[in-house]
Parts: sequence; C-alpha cells; structure tokens
Amino acid sequence: MSKFDQQTTVLGIETSCDETAAAVVKDGKRILSNVVASQIKSHKRFGGVVPEVASRHHVEQFTLVCEKAMEDAKVDWADLDAIAVTQGPGLVGALLIGVNGAKALSFAHDLPLVPVHHITGHIYANRLSGDMQFPLIALIVSGGHTELIYMKEHGSYEVIGQTRDDAAGEAFDKVARTIGLPYPGGPEIDKLANVGEPSIDFPRAWLEPDSYDFSFSGLKSAVINKVHNAEQRGEELNKADIAASFRESVVDVLVTKTIKAAKNYNVKQILVAGGVAANQGLRERIESECKKEGIPLSIPPLSLCTDNAAMIAAAGTIGYLKGQRADMALNGKPGLNIEDF
Repeated sequence: MSKFDQQTTVLGIETSCDETAAAVVKDGKRILSNVVASQIKSHKRFGGVVPEVASRHHVEQFTLVCEKAMEDAKVDWADLDAIAVTQGPGLVGALLIGVNGAKALSFAHDLPLVPVHHITGHIYANRLSGDMQFPLIALIVSGGHTELIYMKEHGSYEVIGQTRDDAAGEAFDKVARTIGLPYPGGPEIDKLANVGEPSIDFPRAWLEPDSYDFSFSGLKSAVINKVHNAEQRGEELNKADIAASFRESVVDVLVTKTIKAAKNYNVKQILVAGGVAANQGLRERIESECKKEGIPLSIPPLSLCTDNAAMIAAAGTIGYLKGQRADMALNGKPGLNIEDF
C-alpha cells in the first residue's frame, strides 16, 4: 500500500467563485458528504458572477454548509485528520471567506490546515470515480481555465499548454450571450448544439505546429461578427446551427491537442476536468478518440465537473499525505500558480 492509500478523513471547503461548498471525503476516494449552496439564481439577472454579491452569499452560507457536511457524513471534528481549503485561484473576496473560515475551524479544533489549488481539485475529482494511472495528461476546461497538465505522479503538475486569451468556458458564455441564451451560457449552448448542425465553418486556432497552447478569442470574434453582420443585413440565422458549429470548433481543437500530447508524452491515461467537462459534445468526441487510439480515459460524473468541495478534499488528502501544511498566515491568492504546488 502506498502512502497515498492511507486511511484519512478530510473536510474540504470551496469558495473560489459562486458556490459555497463543504464535503467530507474518506481516504481521498470515498465521498461521505458533498454539500453545495449555488448562487446561480442571484447572478443570473446580472448575466454573470458579481464578486461582491458572491462574497456576501459565502458569508451567509459558510457555517450552514460546513455543519451540514459534517452532519451528512456522520462524523465529529475529532474524526477528521485535516481541513483542506481552496487557496486560489478565484475571486479574491470569495477566496478570503473560505480561507478565513477554514483557519477558524482549524484553530478551534486543532486540526492541520491544507491549502489546495482549485485546478488540482478538478483533477482529483477523477480519483473520486476511479483510479489515476501515471504518467497522465489532464485537460482542464472551465470558465476561467483551459490547460493541459502533465502529471508524472501524485501532486506533480507541469503545465504544457494553456490558453493565450479566452478560456473555453468563457468563450461559451460570451457566444451564448451574443445569440440571446441565458446565463450560465455553456450548458445552454451545449443543449442547443444537440439539435443543430455544424454547418458553419468557424475558424480553429492551431497556433505553432509543436504548441499545446489554445486560443479561442478569434473564434469568439468570428461568431459574434457573423451574428452582427446577419442582423445588419436583416438575415435570420439558425441559432442551433451556430451553437453546433461553435461547439464543434472548440471541441475539435481541445481533443486534437490533448490526443497529440498524450501520444508525445507516452502517458497511461487522459483525465478531463472542469465545468466544461460536462459538455456532451466534448465528452462524446474525446471518448471516441481515446477509444480509437487505445488510451484510457477518465471523466468525472456530471455532479463532480462543476465546483464542489469533495474534489478539494480529494486533492487536499494528497497534499496532507505529502506533508503540505498552512499556518494562520494563510491568505487567498487569486493568481495562484499550479506549478507552485
């Protein structure tokens, strides 16, 4: 048995954006509880997340969510080995609520405090639904991040590709707004794309031949320009076809670069993580390509793709077993670099 399979019970806390979440995870793999207080209804009328509103909701929900997670898990504070909390990246005000709340709980119950990088949480959501085989490539796709990360072992992160402008999820939201879909736009584009045809040839940014980086700004602009030009000419575009064509372009680049990286790095597994990992078009395409290439694939269930605290507890378990600790000087870091972990 490796040191990463030791018996542990960890409380995870996540407040990086617009979900206040707490969860208890056993041995880094088994979810005992996973409580999420969503703020979508509050932010929907603004068409996006308002940082000040998010912070206020975190203050209101933090204690309730932590108590509910402990109650659902049927554990006492004495049963815990550690408290893991998202240190960054994220909205600074939102992060501070979680970090300071976790520090108070750590101090009050004399428990080790483990800082967690939000993206490592998304990666380790995969450990809650199956085994991780090293070395591996993780494709992270969310509203704020699009990255390819090479992992040779637990807790080792090398960014080999990242977006040079918009994240994939950000592009989804902006295109959704352009064609009149409600917030959050990503799931709405995905649903609409399922009834459309990818009949519009939108651009794909491949960048340099040996680059694993991404760029979605040009694609986003191409979609917006097509819609605006049609409006000016009085033409009516098929929104479902726009959604399908846009999704096809994004997915094509994401999957092609991921498969190429997996082959070149000779990995044993591909992981997909982040909110956009719930996208049906992406899931179907990468499953098909991985099957064709004979590369094992792991994608979390839909409930673990979006922000939650079980993934933070899972990543925090690895940090705890590697000896990572924080003291009462821990602060939220909105620009935290994953390679520093």
